[in-house]
Amino acid sequence: MKIEFENNIIEVNIQYGKRKKIALQVDSFGIISVKAPKGTSEEIIINAVQQHGKLILEKLQTIEKARKVPQPREYEDEGQFLHLGKEYSLHELIDIGDLNEEELKIKLKKFYFSSCKKIINERITQYQTDLRVKPKSIDIVESRTKWGSCSSDKKLTFNYRLAMAPIEVIDYVIIHELCHLHHMNHDRSFWRRVGSIMPDYKEKEEYLARHGRDMTF
Repeated sequence: MKIEFENNIIEVNIQYGKRKKIALQVDSFGIISVKAPKGTSEEIIINAVQQHGKLILEKLQTIEKARKVPQPREYEDEGQFLHLGKEYSLHELIDIGDLNEEELKIKLKKFYFSSCKKIINERITQYQTDLRVKPKSIDIVESRTKWGSCSSDKKLTFNYRLAMAPIEVIDYVIIHELCHLHHMNHDRSFWRRVGSIMPDYKEKEEYLARHGRDMTF
């Protein structure tokens, strides 16, 4: 549904279910979901979205800023790069030797891939046990739009740039994708399952929305 608010068009996905109140959610990718009781009229949904229109637009602006290309990094000894939520000088992460900028980029990318794979494999084990699920495979990939994904055949992928995020944010993405093994959609049951393991998951989503643009090199 497309709803007009202050000369802006807000596009929302509506999910009807057994609930008493309307709930609005904007995820880290700017997808707006409206969860409403069965039988709720379009007029009531439109009014609910318009009442929160200002906050929704502010959240979308924050997400859009996070998607903008950041300033180029300095590929030198003291150039600062993120790892597990903290900034490190380039030489603290990799051996820079006499490598040129392109060679340093390649080496740093390999470092992030390796680090992400190690962290995911170490931390996913406990959450698999807690959620009683087991993915068919786990791969580390390069993606411009997704931090993680779960396919219908139970294959999980994680963006190598997660190695730049704080460990608790990585944990959130792991939990999020594992929960998709039970619920492929972002319905009420899915978020209840996520919240059962990580009650403050919304803070982690907010971190990705605000700092995603900094998690690059």
